[in-house]
Amino acid sequence: MQIMRVEEAVGCVLCHDITKIVPGEYKGRAFRKGHIVTREDIPQLIKLGKEHIYIWEVRPGFVHENEAGLRIGQALKGPGIVLTEPNEGKVSMIAEHDGLCSIKEETLLAINSIEEIVVATRNNSRPVKKGDKIAGVRVVPLVIEEHKLDMVDNLAHGSEVVSIKKYTSYNVGIITTGSEVFHGRIEDKFGPVVREKVEAYGSHVIQHIIVPDDAELIANAVKTLINNGAELILTTGGMSVDPDDVTPSGIKKAGAEIVTYGAPVLPGAMLMVAYLGRIPILGLPGCVMYHRTTIFDLVLPLVLTEQVITRPLIVKLGMGGLCLECDVCLYPACSFGTGA
Repeated sequence: MQIMRVEEAVGCVLCHDITKIVPGEYKGRAFRKGHIVTREDIPQLIKLGKEHIYIWEVRPGFVHENEAGLRIGQALKGPGIVLTEPNEGKVSMIAEHDGLCSIKEETLLAINSIEEIVVATRNNSRPVKKGDKIAGVRVVPLVIEEHKLDMVDNLAHGSEVVSIKKYTSYNVGIITTGSEVFHGRIEDKFGPVVREKVEAYGSHVIQHIIVPDDAELIANAVKTLINNGAELILTTGGMSVDPDDVTPSGIKKAGAEIVTYGAPVLPGAMLMVAYLGRIPILGLPGCVMYHRTTIFDLVLPLVLTEQVITRPLIVKLGMGGLCLECDVCLYPACSFGTGA
């Protein structure tokens, strides 16, 4: 690059975007990198406060900010990500479809530790929609040493640092436990809430069984759902420490292996996660029925992207595991569940 007075730059190639800002009205690109300066441009450049401009001078071993942003984006992008064109050196990474944002956190940390490299992302493991912005990448200077981009390439190679995991459509079985519901003394309001959340992700409830507080009958219901093709089982009710709450015992009696009973998340502390073979079984705490956002909203997308739920994963949810119960729920655009 070399600096040149705008009056002397006619016929020269502009080496960076020039932004026009009208406070409260407009911010955008007035001149694009690569533009050949004309005599007619001079008054506008001066009006934008540009008495001097940078003219591009190609030097081996250096890369312009626009090309660098594209190269970083290409190195980091995994399935489900598309890149925008550079705008003032920044390249955005956009979700190509609905899914779960997946970020390799250790690799991202290593890349951001390279001087003059900038990668800003959403929080990990968050549900996103097609068209959502997932990350922005750029470099700090107008031109950057190419060997730093080589470092990014080497760190990111084959790791799909930023990607969008598609949801798998599961056949879901629901078991509602509670003698008061079974005998018709109260209406089941838990099952419809769970059904709505499941179907919002494209899965299907194939059967809903209501049983009293009896561990043997709960175990039989689990087996019935599996025999009828359920690939995910959700149990509602009976997850507290009351003597009549025997849902955990019923899940165990069905032969399931308990991964965890309890989670450092509020609301949602009484969650149970179990597997019967490869089939996940979630024992849902009562808060799922009356809180808009709970641990179920954190765990369900993980299950539907075929991630195996482990005790360490649940423990990690404690960081950010406190829902602030805002008057207007903005999840997932909030701090809840950011430890995922």
